[in-house]
Amino acid sequence: MEKQPKQSLDRIFFALSDPTRRAILLRLAEGEATVTDLARPFPISMPGITKHLQILADADLIMRQKRGRFQQCRLNPASIKDAAEWLDRYRTFWDRQLDALEQFLQTPPMPKE
Repeated sequence: MEKQPKQSLDRIFFALSDPTRRAILLRLAEGEATVTDLARPFPISMPGITKHLQILADADLIMRQKRGRFQQCRLNPASIKDAAEWLDRYRTFWDRQLDALEQFLQTPPMPKE
């Protein structure tokens, strides 16, 4: 049973590893967009954008729906929630590390003898 969530997280983090895909997600956070609209700001061919969108869809980060001649894309926040929950497990560790660093930096240096 543990295998499925791990595979899902692997796909999510793989999809998020590319700056073009992260930029697409940022754009979709503003609202739905067609594939053509999503492709416009990138110096990438339409087949290249389609591959990026397929990776995002395989990770369940976006949903696509055909409307007439156009394909609409929208963000699927439920999948991002899975990744956020996984990262939250480590937040306590990093907060403690940063607190210790802050305390170290605020400690006055020992006088030299």
